[in-house]
Amino acid sequence: MSRKKKTHYSGIGGQAVLEGIMMKNKDQYAVAVRKPNGEIEVEVEHYIGVLQGSRLKEIPFIRGVFQFLDSMILGMRSLNFSASFYEDEDAKETVTDKAFHKLFKDKADQALSAIVMVFSLALAIGIFMVLPYFITSRFSEYVRSASFMAILEGVLRIAIFVLYVLSISLMKDIRRLYMYHGAEHKCINCIEKGRPLTVRNVMRSSKQHKRCGTSFMLFVMLVSVVLFFFIRVENPVYRVLIRIALIPVIAGISYEIIRLAGRSNNILVRIISAPGMWLQRLTTKEPDESMVQVAIAAVEAVFDWKSYLYETFGYEIDDSWLVDDEQAEQPAEQPET
Repeated sequence: MSRKKKTHYSGIGGQAVLEGIMMKNKDQYAVAVRKPNGEIEVEVEHYIGVLQGSRLKEIPFIRGVFQFLDSMILGMRSLNFSASFYEDEDAKETVTDKAFHKLFKDKADQALSAIVMVFSLALAIGIFMVLPYFITSRFSEYVRSASFMAILEGVLRIAIFVLYVLSISLMKDIRRLYMYHGAEHKCINCIEKGRPLTVRNVMRSSKQHKRCGTSFMLFVMLVSVVLFFFIRVENPVYRVLIRIALIPVIAGISYEIIRLAGRSNNILVRIISAPGMWLQRLTTKEPDESMVQVAIAAVEAVFDWKSYLYETFGYEIDDSWLVDDEQAEQPAEQPET
């Protein structure tokens, strides 16, 4: 079978969760988790997103805001499912747990997830959007140039984000999550390069992908630098408020950039994607074969990759090829970058 170098967009995306991976294709998603006993548990569900069916979700620069909200909601659901296999059965119910169950009854878990999501979003806005402004404002007495201050704030914002990514990558549990993140990317790259979805082929694929959420967040930081450079107000309170108010605009623009990156491979796209690909060296780690098996299980639950290869690359997959591919002794090949 000839090697296919050109990447073709597949439409599938995913996320690493606790000892597992979520893969989404259109309105269907699957979460595959390696349970403590070693078995792989797969849950397949349909997800009806925010404003499903609304034309707002089709308008460029607006649809990105809803896509971001959908990804957060779906990510929280997937994470809760994976965490359910690793809960401490001997843990006692706290006063907070009892209050939530009394107040929300059978919706207690969903309510808690919503609160955690809102709190996490508020914390991220505070750290990455508001904090850099307050730090740089301390130098306003010494720096007269408003343009330089805007650039300084942007550089500080990006630095805080990179330091955050670097610091959490040193945690043991996060490193394992990043290994599953790498397995997710490898599976998608394997398919989009036109290779049969086998453990061998996935392991040989790249662990970096242009549609990664890490790249999206970096685009958010870069777009914010540009917008805050040109949109200025004098009142300090208004400065903070406008940074918060522009977040949907920033998310919308960043989504369009990452969407373009996932569908094109021209030189300009490769250049603007390069910083995110570099940052992924921190947020993705090389997985082991057991993690790749979990990723493959998640993909196959929602995506017919054999039909995709036939329709996109023009060849049918014989099941005997899959066996031969796993057993064949081939020279080792470095992952693509």
